[in-house]
Amino acid sequence: MLLDHINQPEDLKRLSTAELEQLAEEIRQFLVEKLSASGGHLSSNLGIVELTIALHTLYDSPRDKFIFDVGHQAYVHKILTGRKDRFDTLRKYKGMCGFIKRAESDHDVWEAGHSSTSLSAAMGMAMARDLKGEDFRVFAVIGDGAMTGGMALEAMNHIGHEKKNLTVILNDNEMSIAPNVGAIHNYLSKIRSDKHYRKAKEEVESLLKKIPAIGGTLAKTAEKVKDSLKYLLVSGVWFEELGFNYIGPVDGHNLPLLLETLKQSEKVEGPVLIHVITTKGKGYSPAEMDSHKWHGASPYKIESGQFLKAVGNPMYTEVFGNTLIEFAEKDERIVAVTPAMPGGSGLMNFAARFPERMIDVGIAEQHAATLCAGMAAEGMKPVFAVYSTFLQRAYDQVVHDICRPKLNVMFAIDRAGFVGPDGETHQGVYDIAFLRSLPNMVLMMPKDENELRRMMRTGIDYNEGPIAVRYARINGLGIPMDENPQPIPIGTWETLTEGETMAVLAVGPMNQIALEAADMLRKEGINLRVINARFIKPMDEAMLLQLAKEHMPIITMEEGSEQGGFGSAVLEFYAKQGIEGMRVRTMGVPDYFVEHGSIKEQRQEVGLTAEHLITQVHTLLPRKRQRSAGLNA
Repeated sequence: MLLDHINQPEDLKRLSTAELEQLAEEIRQFLVEKLSASGGHLSSNLGIVELTIALHTLYDSPRDKFIFDVGHQAYVHKILTGRKDRFDTLRKYKGMCGFIKRAESDHDVWEAGHSSTSLSAAMGMAMARDLKGEDFRVFAVIGDGAMTGGMALEAMNHIGHEKKNLTVILNDNEMSIAPNVGAIHNYLSKIRSDKHYRKAKEEVESLLKKIPAIGGTLAKTAEKVKDSLKYLLVSGVWFEELGFNYIGPVDGHNLPLLLETLKQSEKVEGPVLIHVITTKGKGYSPAEMDSHKWHGASPYKIESGQFLKAVGNPMYTEVFGNTLIEFAEKDERIVAVTPAMPGGSGLMNFAARFPERMIDVGIAEQHAATLCAGMAAEGMKPVFAVYSTFLQRAYDQVVHDICRPKLNVMFAIDRAGFVGPDGETHQGVYDIAFLRSLPNMVLMMPKDENELRRMMRTGIDYNEGPIAVRYARINGLGIPMDENPQPIPIGTWETLTEGETMAVLAVGPMNQIALEAADMLRKEGINLRVINARFIKPMDEAMLLQLAKEHMPIITMEEGSEQGGFGSAVLEFYAKQGIEGMRVRTMGVPDYFVEHGSIKEQRQEVGLTAEHLITQVHTLLPRKRQRSAGLNA
């Protein structure tokens, strides 16, 4: 196989075009085989094989900069830059990252797990190049879905104004994760389908070339003919008005054409946008037929395309989606809003049942947040379903447009806590810290799926401002569900086990770990009081004061950042109350980015396990109790 002999980009440069085409097919086979075992982003990478080969064949990475938007479309780039032998470790603990990672390879010049950042990064690198008097090429590869992100449009505006030499490759596969929405998507569709324009443009250009000499007025007239034709039939006009030289659309699976197009683009001064049409899932029929389903694939059977998911209790995401349908049946104020994640947020059934009340704004978290604020201002009950890591992108809107005017927006924060294989760019461990500091915000997290339903009822009924429920990317416990879930009094905790030795204040899934530790410690004669700290803000101040009155040592547990998190809130409370002498230990996520792996491995790494909790309990015990429990003094 040719792929066996490709270890660095230089190896491509000695291959013929026919051999490069053969290599493309071998890479597709490689991806389908490897990802069947590890899972990962399959459809997007199958669609970008030829384009990545073309870039690495013509240019010199890492001297020339290849910036992949999001980075989940860069598996082919990893294969061609010396990492194909590591694919068995893809997205596994201490293995190869599923996104671009600068520490992993010199060829990874930019890293991101969030959309729409590539154009700004490319402009930054191009400006740095020119300021330093250097000479290299900069390429940003961005999908049509990512182009709906406001940050990408801001960057395009700046690039077109500055006229820097850089190339934007619009990888147009008509789909990001969910089907794209909005005017930009419709505009690209028009370009893709406008065969009459392309034919007419070619005929006019051919005619002009046959004229022996075009000078003065005739030249200007010829340009006007081309321009009038362009404006009449509209292809790439929007990009050109922004200051780009538009080339396309180009078949992204025609390798000779891609190579020739890239070569031609080198002759153009200023920013170039090459519009490339690709097919997500190219070469693997299950992925071609349903690229949404195969965006982030779990392990599967190659022959049938059947996923090998373990059977278990419904995930919190599914419980959320089903419960929202129940409530919406009886409350016409409820509207679901998502930034391009209807499937991942469990809203596909809601969309089918209430299409007019399901709003997918595309990759536009900022717009989604303020849209919710506007709807709330008019008496609706918007539910903003968003991953914790993506809510970060709308922080200003949460502060300025929702919390400050005290509008009744409900946040459904999915993937709160560790997320497993997606790793550090997607960990949902910072929302507690950045939300609990905001005036008027209520923040809660359930210990099980039935409590999630009750919290949703609480959120829908709440009319005093914004309220957020965060829940993990895990399966529920399989407990019975209340048929008619009742709201929970705001700011109240519940005691799960009585105990006089020490109190553990646990948030969300940490309750199960605390209960496990309590069972183990009971055999030593140590009785933990496990408290479900279901409201992170406001806290149950009466219970905190009672613990102080009992001089009870406290351990807080949260799958969130220790800096500024729930444990910090408990310490702040006692400090503000002037209560001294409280023994408090905090357990959470330390001050570094936790990389990819399983959630179990991530919890083990940071010490959020029953065994680590038991160790903390032992260190907090009075020395007399340590001796009586048979511990070393």
